[in-house]
Amino acid sequence: MSNSVRFCLALHNHQPVGNFDFVFEQAYQDSYRPFLEVFADYPELKISLHTSGPLMEWLDVHHPEYLDRLAEFVAAGRVEIVGGAFFEPILTMIPREDRVGQITRFSRWLQERLGAQIHGMWIAERVWEQYLTSDLVEAGIKYTLLDDFHFKNAGLNPDQLHGYYLTEDDGNLLSVFPGSETMRYLIPFADPQQTVDYLRTVAERAPGSVVVFGDDGEKFGTWPDTKQHVYEYGWLRRFFDLLMSQREWLHTTTLSEAFFNTPPLGKVYLPEGSYREMTEWALPVDQQLNLEHLKHDFSNDPRWQEAQRFVRGGFWRNFKTRYTEADEMYARMMMVSRRLEELAASGDPNMIDAARTHLYRGQCNCAYWHGAFGGIYLPHLRNAIYQQLIIADNYLDEAAGKPHDWVEGTVEDYDLDARQEVRLANRHLIALVDPARGGQLYELDLRSIGHNLLATMQRRPEAYHQKVAAGSNPGDDNVASIHERVVFKQENLDQHLQYDLAPRKSLIDRFLPQDVQLGDVVAGRVAELGDFHDGAYEARLRRNPDRVQLVLTRGGTVAGQAIRLTKGITITADSSTLEIAYLLEGLAPDQPMHFAVEWNFSGLPAGQGDRYFYGENRQSIGHLGSQLDLRDASELGLVDEWLGVDIQLQADRAMHLWTYPIATVSQSEGGFELVHQSVVVQPHWIVAGDASGRWSTRMTLRLNSKKANQPFGVGHADANAPHTLGAHAS
Repeated sequence: MSNSVRFCLALHNHQPVGNFDFVFEQAYQDSYRPFLEVFADYPELKISLHTSGPLMEWLDVHHPEYLDRLAEFVAAGRVEIVGGAFFEPILTMIPREDRVGQITRFSRWLQERLGAQIHGMWIAERVWEQYLTSDLVEAGIKYTLLDDFHFKNAGLNPDQLHGYYLTEDDGNLLSVFPGSETMRYLIPFADPQQTVDYLRTVAERAPGSVVVFGDDGEKFGTWPDTKQHVYEYGWLRRFFDLLMSQREWLHTTTLSEAFFNTPPLGKVYLPEGSYREMTEWALPVDQQLNLEHLKHDFSNDPRWQEAQRFVRGGFWRNFKTRYTEADEMYARMMMVSRRLEELAASGDPNMIDAARTHLYRGQCNCAYWHGAFGGIYLPHLRNAIYQQLIIADNYLDEAAGKPHDWVEGTVEDYDLDARQEVRLANRHLIALVDPARGGQLYELDLRSIGHNLLATMQRRPEAYHQKVAAGSNPGDDNVASIHERVVFKQENLDQHLQYDLAPRKSLIDRFLPQDVQLGDVVAGRVAELGDFHDGAYEARLRRNPDRVQLVLTRGGTVAGQAIRLTKGITITADSSTLEIAYLLEGLAPDQPMHFAVEWNFSGLPAGQGDRYFYGENRQSIGHLGSQLDLRDASELGLVDEWLGVDIQLQADRAMHLWTYPIATVSQSEGGFELVHQSVVVQPHWIVAGDASGRWSTRMTLRLNSKKANQPFGVGHADANAPHTLGAHAS
């Protein structure tokens, strides 16, 4: 047959920083290993393969034989290794120096471990902005791969997308392949013949074309139901057999071979974007639903196929406005990155290199967004990001030569909202406080284990909650794309659809009705009587050589009565304790008020016997998912024996205490599920003023992690610790 087509099968394998070992192992056994085993039996086929840095490092430790075999395929010219940014960040989210650094480090690693010459790179989630062109070229990249959706948004027709284009920025040229959305939905869900029929149509219409499939390798065994479909039922072998049988006109090739052996189709400038589904997930919930309804209403209109290429969703960066938690992680990452660049020229090079490695790991994209994929609702992924950033900070302290007993309080716009926040820190703790937002404590880092106790998650509406409320599963037993599945991993999830009005942070000052009960608080049926929980506080820092105190003051109203609230937060050198003092003024002696201080603690799972509350005798009084209603207590403890953390809250006045868990109904690849996010601890008092209209209390928060298995780089960093980017890093 004279009409031929080049077919590039490009796979992207990825597991995020912080994912569980058993998840890595399961994906290896279900997807990565069996795919390579089937591929080995077809020596005339070629593929392009991107494997992200976190997964490469894990494979190098746990299954080096897999990488050894991959290196053999590379040497034989059967597999092209596609590079990328080492730890799979969204490139537009990180500073330019980090972008170039991550790409070049990974290219060196791949060359040293696999003998691969890197010409192209995978862009995480295909999030693109045109200025990236110059950074990729500086990092030695000749081509990349995006979705055809990007090209359609630029005004190109589908029949113009069978090849690659040049793009340019500031005089720098980069080649860009469009990956076929049609192929993404055909492979591996449709019968293999449908893919071949589609490629035959392209060959007949545009002989000599290049058609690219670029998508997740986990579709071949790890996605729900695909292991049986792809391997046990033989989809992959049928697919490869069919490709082999059509070699007269259907030529499998690598992206690099297509790049070096075919001319570009022209030049194009691409608007910012990602793949189509991602742009939809980035929209606010009401707009996601509007778009979904519009697509449904127009789906039967004969003009829709033509019109839909002009329809796009939102901007990836707005995940940071949809989720304040993502914005906080981003701002924390930027804080570390800026500090590293400031110290890079003067600090200990070994410590700087270690800090940079952990910074790069803390830029892994998965915990910063959410859709059918994306892990912002997964606590272990958020915790992993913070751990890497906290460890990086610890190394930077070593690089800066800080003494053992340092303590400091600094003021800066740490969360990038044009308002100043306060940072209290010593070698044990970092506390970030937002005076403009209720004087809330929004980050509390236990540096010895690299854990942010306030990596919480607010319960908020999601577009897919409409499906949860409907509460039904589809009856179709055929294997389906993740984008089309409706699976419930637990029963009665609709009963857990509850939303918070504000982020779940700590030192939230609440004034409540006097007769409110725990059930009302848990159900969110409590009216806020004061304006202190989210109002702006005046802030002052008091510094002594061995201690720093932040004093926050606000005049406000409670049920129409004017009062003044002052709270002090004190951190002492070489101590893992926070001291919190409250003073209420202007209280009428005959008008008592119900005052509560809300704490939220994340990373402490519910329902486990080794994660529990304890009272004054240190005996367990319930697991961390318990709803407790305690009276006249002087202290409450929270223990996570697995994490090695003991949190003790004490007060000089007897406290009434409420505790209850926070869980979200969220979506993952496996379906809809209930995910424990944090534990609420809310001491509360009925307060009345003394003769001067004043009431006060002091609380102490003690954080003990002496029983924890401390990761390297915390406390006093060990310059000899194995902190390089894997065994083959340079």
